[in-house]
Parts: sequence; C-alpha cells; structure tokens
Amino acid sequence: MLFGFWRTIPISLEQGLAYGLVALGIVISFRILAFPDLTVDGSFALGGAVVARLISEGVPPTYGILLAIICGFLAGCCTGLLNTRLKINSLLAGILMMTILYSVNLRVMGRSNIQLLTVDTILTPLENMDVSRFIPIIIFFLLVTFCIKFLTDMFFRTQIGFAMRATGDNEQMIRTLGVNTDHMTVLGLGISNAFVALSGALVAQDQGFSDIGMGIGMIVAGLASIIIGETLIGKSSVQRMTLAAIVGSIIYKFIIAVGLRLGLAPTDLKLATGAMVILALGFPALKKKKEGKLHLRGV
Repeated sequence: MLFGFWRTIPISLEQGLAYGLVALGIVISFRILAFPDLTVDGSFALGGAVVARLISEGVPPTYGILLAIICGFLAGCCTGLLNTRLKINSLLAGILMMTILYSVNLRVMGRSNIQLLTVDTILTPLENMDVSRFIPIIIFFLLVTFCIKFLTDMFFRTQIGFAMRATGDNEQMIRTLGVNTDHMTVLGLGISNAFVALSGALVAQDQGFSDIGMGIGMIVAGLASIIIGETLIGKSSVQRMTLAAIVGSIIYKFIIAVGLRLGLAPTDLKLATGAMVILALGFPALKKKKEGKLHLRGV
C-alpha cells in the first residue's frame, strides 16, 4: 500500500508538468486578461488531434507539435475576434469556439481516436533509454514547461506584455493611452490556446493516443490547479502566478492520484474536481459570512 502511494509521486510529476502548460495558458486568459475562455476544452483536444494525425501519416513529431501550436493559436485568435469584432459575449464566444472545435477535431482525426503506441513520437527516444521511464520523461516535461514559464515571464516584462496586463486590469484607462485593447485580447487568447494545444500534443504522445473527448473538463482542472497553486504561492506578480500554475497542477494531479488509490472511481473525477473548485472559490465568502459580514449582491 505504501509503495503504491510512493509510485503516485513520479506519475503526478509527469502528468502535472505536462498539464501545467494548460494552467499557464489559463493564467493568461483568466488572470491576465480577465477573460473566461472556454476554448481551452477544444484547443487541448485540437493539439492532440493535429499531432496524432500527422505522426500517424509519417510526419516527424516536431513538425506535428509546431503545427499543433499554430492551430491552437489560431483557435484562440478566432475566439478573440468573435468577442472583439462581432461583439459576442466573452463566455459565449468561448462556448461557440469550443463547440466548433469538436467537429474540427473529428474532421482532423477522421475518427474519434488515433492510437500512437506503434509509431515513433518525440518521447520514443526517451522511453528507450536504459533507465526508468519516468526519469527522462519528467526531465523533458520539466524543461519544456519551465522554459515556457520563463518565456512567459519575459514576455510580460515587454511593452506589449505590460499593455496586455493593463488591458485586463483597466481596459478603459489603457485605451486612453492609445493601446488597441482588441488586438491585445486577440493576441493574449492566441498565446493562451497555443500553450494549451502544446500541452494536448505532448499529452497525446505521452499517453499513446489522441481522443475526441480528451479535452472535456480541462478548463475546470486548469482552474483547480491555479487556485491550489495560488493558495500556496500567491499571485502578487506574474512570476508567482505562472509558478503557482505549475506547482498547483502537480499537486492537483497528486491529489487525484491519491484519490484513485483510495478507491475513488475514475467516473467521479470530474465531480471531485468540480467540488474542489467550488470549495476553493466559495471559501472566502464562507469566511466573511462566519465573521458576520453581510454581502449584498451588486454592492
């Protein structure tokens, strides 16, 4: 039993780092831009669909990953354009794009799933090393995820990055300074979903298949990771927010792995995740109520 719990650590590290890119993407849309982007559920599966189809057709995995990133970026830009150009509500724009991507992903794969166990992926050379599979895979995901984190931190120190942060903080104010907030929103959502699609492309190769339903509930899992990480690390700066997203993703995967070891049914994972997010988001309100503070809606 104890050995089983220890075994969840490398599994949690591997999956947490791979899915950490989803949390990083959601940080940009949810925290930086204050945009509730539900495109994530579709763009994650899009990344897996694109890379799986190309690899199965004999295309080198690196090219498949690059195209998956581009497709994710375009999907995010489309959501941004629906919101900024057509003036569709941000939440509805994400839902529409997520719905559209379901059909797009089916069209890309040609069927509901593609297996990658019999073809070479970007992880195949690492899996063939004469060491435990977890060691090189974890190091690979660690390098990729933290490389993306540092690039993100550097980007938000640039002029465009500051303008994007200001767009989420105070859109009217930054407009008076001559910044096109519509462009910032479209670019930010594009980058966010590019990260998510990259995660989907890597996860598909790691688990050995791409499935049309692999992105379902991804936005909730990503939010759970962010909330867990911010509880421990905080969100006083972009650097802390990006680090919190990765750390939270690892802890979230560990909690799920332990739950499965304790007998939690796999079919209840979404329920457990939703309950976790509700508790994390509702705790401040419950705390205020306990302290005797009255909350009036709209005040």
